[in-house]
Amino acid sequence: MTLSPDQWVEAHLGPIAEALSSVVFYAVSVAGTEVPLIVVWTSVAALFFTVYLRFINVRALGLAIRHARGDFSDPNARGEISHFKAVSTAVSGTVGVGNIGGVAVAISLGGPGAAFWLFVAGLLSMSTKLLECTLGVKYRRHNADGSVSGGPMFYMESYFRERGWPLIGKGFGSFYAVALVIGCLGIGNMFQSNQAFAQVLVITGGQESWLADRGWVFGIALASVIAAVIIGGIRSIAQVAAVLVPVMGLLYLVASVVVIGLSAEHLTAALQLVLSEAFTGQAASGGLLGAMVIGFQRALFSNEAGIGSASIAHAAVKTEAPASEGITALLEPFIDTVVICSLSSLVILTTAIPQGLMGSGLAGIELTSAAFALHFDWAPYVIALAALLFAFSSALAWSYYGLKGWTYLVGEGRLRGLIFQMVFCVFIALGCMLELRAVLDFSDAMTFMIALPNILMLYLFAPLVKKEVAQYLVQIQPRDGAPQ
Repeated sequence: MTLSPDQWVEAHLGPIAEALSSVVFYAVSVAGTEVPLIVVWTSVAALFFTVYLRFINVRALGLAIRHARGDFSDPNARGEISHFKAVSTAVSGTVGVGNIGGVAVAISLGGPGAAFWLFVAGLLSMSTKLLECTLGVKYRRHNADGSVSGGPMFYMESYFRERGWPLIGKGFGSFYAVALVIGCLGIGNMFQSNQAFAQVLVITGGQESWLADRGWVFGIALASVIAAVIIGGIRSIAQVAAVLVPVMGLLYLVASVVVIGLSAEHLTAALQLVLSEAFTGQAASGGLLGAMVIGFQRALFSNEAGIGSASIAHAAVKTEAPASEGITALLEPFIDTVVICSLSSLVILTTAIPQGLMGSGLAGIELTSAAFALHFDWAPYVIALAALLFAFSSALAWSYYGLKGWTYLVGEGRLRGLIFQMVFCVFIALGCMLELRAVLDFSDAMTFMIALPNILMLYLFAPLVKKEVAQYLVQIQPRDGAPQ
């Protein structure tokens, strides 16, 4: 029997993906709750960095907003994009369908208490992002054509090279780059286009839609639009992200606030339930520990703190002070997790749960969409549009992350970069046509596997980053009265 392309890939890659996933997402049983070690690794790091940097995530949040606003911009600084565009690009890479549907899944599995721990994890993750993005700028490279390359592969290589072990450094950097390239073709590519196509089907008639069996039409159209943006490099991507991220964020924020407002009579009870189940161990799965694990897992998988990918976008910023961009990067988990994921949580808690939608057979984005539809019949169209924009923006950012991983391996050059971008766009189209579960599983595992060496490097670089941040705050204090 001849296998279809889907079946052939699943048959050959499936066992490998399953084996890799079992290692990367290995979980141990603690008090009857399955605790993935990768979540422990990233969560403990986020907590440590927050305490080590004296809660910089809270102290410098206002300063981060001022940086994004351009209050400290240096027109003569090297780089390609502004602080605001760097944040917009990084946020576009993390804000995705998971912010809408993934939160509903977290609450379904971990109970309302998971929403509290998701919020806490979002706050702690801000400190991890600060370290990553400070290092991304400090160890970036300025290319002959004026472009900039930065990210974990460069600060990993630099750390060992400075200590006389260049081959080890190159090995670490190459491992990260390979995993990033593979990961970007799944988590930031095929998954995004597949979800975008699914949302278009929702608003065009589902399986009755003309597009139902013509995924290739939508795939080619989406790939063409993405190609038109990414070929222009980070400046083009950032320009689009600077417009798209505020629009899609505001769209979802306003829609969520309206729905929560219309269910305001349930708000107080919902917040009480969240706090009660977060600490009393009455969560749906695993009690207190289960709520905590699921909340942290959803938050860290959403904002990708610890993976290091965002530092690649932030490295392109126009600044001569690495810590300035580390502080600006505090906004990324704040927007992605503390704001957007929390809004999704409140929609579920004030609408879906009181109206009996939880446990009705709906899950993920369908549950969130149904909660919105209780107040507005046309709400699913807003959710579908938001999900489509989230998926599109994520693909733009991840195309740049993958490109920098690729050029780290094969060298800089317009033709070399163009080859990767074309391959990336081909996979965008394939994501709308094929259900390659094994590819997505394999890319997910590769993406989160790089959190292992990346966080190790953050621990090693922590004293240097702490010093950089302290010096920068002293430097700008005469102008701003910045916190010490």
